[in-house]
Amino acid sequence: MAYPSGFPTRTLATGEPIKVPRQTAQPTVETLNEQGLAPRYLQLKQFICRQIDSGVWPPHHRVPSENELVELSGVSRMTVNRALRELTAEGRLVRMQGVGTFVAEPKSHSPLLAVNNIADEISEHGHRHRAEVKLLRAELAGPERALAMGLQERETLFHSVIVHYQDNVPVQIEDRFVNPALAPDYLAQDFTTITPNVYLQRHSPLTSGEHVVEAVTATPEEAQMLQIQRTEPCLLIRRRTWSGKRIVSAARLLHPGSRHRLEGRFGDPI
Repeated sequence: MAYPSGFPTRTLATGEPIKVPRQTAQPTVETLNEQGLAPRYLQLKQFICRQIDSGVWPPHHRVPSENELVELSGVSRMTVNRALRELTAEGRLVRMQGVGTFVAEPKSHSPLLAVNNIADEISEHGHRHRAEVKLLRAELAGPERALAMGLQERETLFHSVIVHYQDNVPVQIEDRFVNPALAPDYLAQDFTTITPNVYLQRHSPLTSGEHVVEAVTATPEEAQMLQIQRTEPCLLIRRRTWSGKRIVSAARLLHPGSRHRLEGRFGDPI
């Protein structure tokens, strides 16, 4: 079993390492009672979220076990289990069978329907963005790529591969093909200081787009760039964007499943 980096280790009798960070703060009946009349499971969730958001429980911190939380908080095991299950589903906690429950690494977020700039998304959540350009060149379009871009076979395309980092942790591989007629200076850009999204919006403002979302595993090269195990599930977004009636770019955006989630809201807010 692979564990996130950053956990202190102990060793089982079998010699297998386990990761168990020390604990620093506990919920009590008194701290839960301070939260008013909300349901007990929600009070416990709110307490845990405050510990995480305040930095008292940092990423990889071991959360008290269900039995410990029952004893400390005075609520039922069913209530504790519900709070931990919901926080795990929301991406705040990671539960490892036989080891414990830990504070999850913060994930970057992308709106499900919008075409946003990843550097802005990362900055808005209080983190630092940087990018490494792995490839930036002109290529001739093969049959499949020409069809996807609405061009003729063997027309020239611009191709870039960029790894985006959040606080020095890789969170996305952006593999993008661009129509040179709509972005003629694309290859001259320094994509460590400006993202392709920003450049393309300036020169060929996007008027429409399409998303296809898939669950995939990374290739060996992609796993190395993302610093993940080959077996880790990844989230893949295939995105095409148009300016008017012409396709500007077709991008393949690959995210480690443990570091990213999509969010969307539909209809009018209640």
